[in-house]
Amino acid sequence: MPAEMRLFVDKHVRYIQSLDTREDELEYWLTEHLRLSGLYWGLTALHLLRHPHALPRQEILEFVISCLHENGGFGAAPGHDAHMLYTVSAVQILATLDAFDELEERLPGVRQKIGHYMANLQDPQTGTFLGDEWGEHDTRFLYGALNALSLMGFLHLVNVDKAVDYIQSCANFDGGYGTGPGAESHSGQVFTCVGALTIAGRLDLVNQEKLGAWLSERQLKNGGLNGRPEKKEDVCYSWWVMSSLAMLKKLHWIDGEKLTAFILKCQDPELGGLADRPGDMVDVFHTVFGIAGLSLLQYPGLAEVDPV
Repeated sequence: MPAEMRLFVDKHVRYIQSLDTREDELEYWLTEHLRLSGLYWGLTALHLLRHPHALPRQEILEFVISCLHENGGFGAAPGHDAHMLYTVSAVQILATLDAFDELEERLPGVRQKIGHYMANLQDPQTGTFLGDEWGEHDTRFLYGALNALSLMGFLHLVNVDKAVDYIQSCANFDGGYGTGPGAESHSGQVFTCVGALTIAGRLDLVNQEKLGAWLSERQLKNGGLNGRPEKKEDVCYSWWVMSSLAMLKKLHWIDGEKLTAFILKCQDPELGGLADRPGDMVDVFHTVFGIAGLSLLQYPGLAEVDPV
């Protein structure tokens, strides 16, 4: 395989393993507010790279537990406030590690507590979800709640029909979805809304032809995908756009070869990791979503990823 079409698996594994050893670097402390989600991104990338045991399972579990609050929510790191986004990351990590029963043995009743923490963030009037006790709402939080609750078998704790109605209120004339009613369509929000509707079993509500066309138009001449019209390409949209197309069964509506080539150009071939676009600094966020995009494109050797 030509070098420009090769995924440097071993380099990416070592890059992810190194992320928690950089406490002498300023960037490590500047990104503390992302720590739990960063762990989820790194762990997911390792599973897609077929190196699921490259990080120590018990240490991961101990860190997740250290972020747990008495109310059932999780913070980004020990001492940080509980928030929906980090609670979702914690649940996804626990699901990946198959550790729900182990957590329950150590902390009896904690699964119900986590489920009720998320359920209590649903607005009973609108059906959407808040990020935390201070009231910000966004379709990311709605999707995250349905995702995590479905993983734990607790979808019955929330009003799914109300949540679906709220998503419908976010639909735009172009077939896309925004952060809330009337907000501009954005690929990331499209993923959250289509993902939530998929979990709810209501994909029938999506204008699939119109949305598929809008998503396919996110591909630029260099093969990369953008989040909305007139914006630059970014490797993370390899996941947000492609996973949405996968749920709509329209992956073939973009040029997979050109996108594959773009993603591979975003690698650091020496130190590992992927950047938002070629030549930029790598980070774990773009690393996992670039690799996830390659998985959806059925790049050889990668594990399959669930588009939801």
